[in-house]
Amino acid sequence: MDIELVPIEQFQVFIICAARVAGFIGAIPVFSGPQAPTQAKAALVFASSLVLFPLMSPYVPVVSFESPTFIIFLIAEVLLGTIIGLIARLIFTAVEFGGTIIGFQMGFAAANVFDPQNQRQISLISQFQNVFAIFIFLAIGGHHIFLQTAVMSYQVLPPGGIDLSGEAVPYLIELTSQMFSLGVQFSAPVLAVLLLSGLILGILARTFPQGNVFLLSFPLNIGISFAVIGLTLNMVFIVLSREFDNLANRFLLMMQLLVP
Repeated sequence: MDIELVPIEQFQVFIICAARVAGFIGAIPVFSGPQAPTQAKAALVFASSLVLFPLMSPYVPVVSFESPTFIIFLIAEVLLGTIIGLIARLIFTAVEFGGTIIGFQMGFAAANVFDPQNQRQISLISQFQNVFAIFIFLAIGGHHIFLQTAVMSYQVLPPGGIDLSGEAVPYLIELTSQMFSLGVQFSAPVLAVLLLSGLILGILARTFPQGNVFLLSFPLNIGISFAVIGLTLNMVFIVLSREFDNLANRFLLMMQLLVP
C-alpha cells in the first residue's frame, strides 16, 4: 500500500497554525501552569490544530523552510500567544491582589500556601479566590474564547509580523492599571467592614480600658471577614463574568493594534 506524503508547503502551513494554537492554548490559565501534564498539553495542541487547520490555512502566506522568514513567523506566533496570555492572566492577578489585601487585613498575613500554578507562596484568601475564579472561568466557557479568538485572529492579524511600536504597549499598560483597580473592587467590601469594626473596637478600648480588645479583635475580624466574603460571592461572580466576557473584545483589539 502506497502512503501519500504530505506536501511540504501544506506541512509548513500546519506548523504555523499549530504555533498560534499552541500560544493560545498555553495562555489559558488552567493550562498555563506546570500542574497540567506536558503530554496532555501537546495532545490538545495537536488535536486542536488538526481541527482548526482547514479554517486557518487560507489566511497563512506560503513561506519557504529554507528562509529565515519561517523562523520569524514562528517567533511572532509565540509572542502573540504570550501577549494574549498576559491579558488573561491580569484578571487572575487582580483576584490574587484583592485576596492578598483581604488576608493581611483580617490577620492572615503569615498564613500562606503553595500555589502549584505559579510555583510560589500566596495567602490563603488569594488561593481561595483564585480557585473560585478558575471555576467561574470554566463554568462560563472561558476556555472556548481562546479557541474562537485563535480562528478569528487570522482575519485580523495574519502571520507575518507583529508591530509593537504602535498603541499595543500603551493599551497593555492601561489594562494593567485597570486590573489594580479591579483588585481593589474585590477587597473593598471586606475592607469597609473591617474599617468599621476597627472603629468600633477602638471606641470600646477607650470606653473599657480594662478589657483586652486587642485579643478580641483577631477572632472577630476573621469571623466578620469570612461572613462578608460569603455574602459577596455573588458580586464577585458578576464582576468576574463581566471581565471574562470582555476577554474576546480585548484580544481582538490587541491584535488590531499589533497589525503592522
